[in-house]
Amino acid sequence: MNYINSWDNDTRSASYAKLEFPNTYHLAYRDLPEIVSKHSKGTTALDFGCGTGRSSRFLKKLGFEVTGIDISPSMIRQAVEKDPNGTYMLVEDGKYQGIPDDFDLITSIFTFDNIPVQQRVLILRGLKQKLSKHGCLVMLDSNPELYHHEWASFSTAPFPGNRIAKTGDPVYTIMNDVEDKTPVEDYFFSEQDYMKLFEEAGLKLIKRYAPLGRLDEPFVWKSELMLAPWIIYVLQKGV
Repeated sequence: MNYINSWDNDTRSASYAKLEFPNTYHLAYRDLPEIVSKHSKGTTALDFGCGTGRSSRFLKKLGFEVTGIDISPSMIRQAVEKDPNGTYMLVEDGKYQGIPDDFDLITSIFTFDNIPVQQRVLILRGLKQKLSKHGCLVMLDSNPELYHHEWASFSTAPFPGNRIAKTGDPVYTIMNDVEDKTPVEDYFFSEQDYMKLFEEAGLKLIKRYAPLGRLDEPFVWKSELMLAPWIIYVLQKGV
């Protein structure tokens, strides 16, 4: 079953394509080079939910041979426009025919925030099949606390319903760093349910990271010094 991708429109894609690593987004990428270096020993990477190619270009700069995949035609068009020599593929939900196996690294940056609960196990099982024997999946998603507080890059104040959301419920943010101020709809997912999801998909949690802001960084932090906006999970194939 396919779902409607709220990011698949030309206005939002064009706005998102201009976003690099400002403010709260800096914390998503700041520690990734060290994390990837520690847990991944190869050179091939699959960027799941590559969007407009920001994460794919990031991985290329780390020395990886990268394939970016996404279900959004408008996002893929932006990725190709910004990186004409890159490898970007439009895929269907959970279907990865024509994509090589045995990737040393698979990344999923923000992607699962936008995926309904009923699709997640299918998608993770499909990605697991694309991992090499010793490969790892690095999944970065929103800390559930993100939807309850104010951040340098996000506002949740207009959406008090976020505070009572349970796993699977829609939650909303306003992005401060892009021109398009249309509310972003994500799906709330508790950390406890992430653990259950990984087990059901046959993945083993190797490490969990929760990056906080630092006083010596050139950003005007809001909640970032006390709360991690993102959680980074490093996963491998289970036994």
